[in-house]
Formats: sequence, C-alpha cells, structure tokens
Amino acid sequence: MVREMLLAAVAAFTPSVSSAPPTAGAAAPVVPVRSWGWPLDPRPAVARPFRAPPTPWSAGHRGVDLDAGVGQVVRSAGPGVVSFSGMVAGQGVVVVTHAGGLRTSYEPVARRAAVGLVVRRGDGIGVLAAGAGHCLPRTCLHWGLRRGTTYLDPLYLLEPPLPVLLPLSRQ
Repeated sequence: MVREMLLAAVAAFTPSVSSAPPTAGAAAPVVPVRSWGWPLDPRPAVARPFRAPPTPWSAGHRGVDLDAGVGQVVRSAGPGVVSFSGMVAGQGVVVVTHAGGLRTSYEPVARRAAVGLVVRRGDGIGVLAAGAGHCLPRTCLHWGLRRGTTYLDPLYLLEPPLPVLLPLSRQ
C-alpha cells in the first residue's frame, strides 16, 4: 500500500518535456525528466537501509544513512521549498517540502539553507556536520522521506520498485 502511494505520487509529479522540437503537424514525443537525485555527490554508499516500523511508535529506521564526509555539500533530492531549518535533539536538520505532500529530511546539517528557499534537485541546502549519530565511527547523512505521517524509503525516489504482475484468479 505504501509503495503504491509513493509510486503514484512520484508519477503524478514528475514533469515531462519534449525530447525533440515538434515538426509541422506532428506531436512531439514526451520523455520524463528525472526529478529526483542523490543528496550527496558522488553517489554515496548506503550505510544503513530503511526499516519501516510496524506501528508509528515502534522501533525502526525511518530513513537511510548514506556514507559521507564532514563538510560535504548536502543537496536537495528534488525540487521544493525548505520548510524547516533548525536544531532537533542537538542535530541540525533541513526539511524540504515537495509536490504531492512529500517531505525529505536531512541530518546532521550545518550552514543550513533558510526556511522559504525554493530549491531545485541538486541545489545545496547545507553541509554535513559532525554528529554524535548512530554511524560512529563513520560519518553519515540521515536522509528521510515522509508523505503525511507515513515514513517511506527515500531510495524509492531514485529507483522505484518494479511492479509485480499477479495472475488473474479464475472463478
């Protein structure tokens, strides 16, 4: 159910552009533009994957941890508006709100972008700060994704799961 909601949101808000100028009387083909990207460059290794909690109050890992270095530029994974930039439990956090009710979060972040800043995919929103996180002794960026109150795996933005076709039941 959650995967289907995310796929629908991503599909509904992925802009399209023509891949070639239209010729007289012919419709131009439409090719989707990649709206989402990694929040770090170069592409980081995933140090710890997403693990959905069975209930909202249960233990889980509500995001992914990406290997990174202190001072590395943290980038917005997609177009949106910075809706939060501040400290939470001693960690610098930036939240970007995207179309379709999606919100990505990034921590620990220093030199954070200001609330209200309109960002595109790949725009810098801060730098990775040294933090007393759960990646020690390594440094990592915790990247989260939510739609409403539901936590989602942010890697689905980059590589949506392939649909699974089920056989029709015969009755």
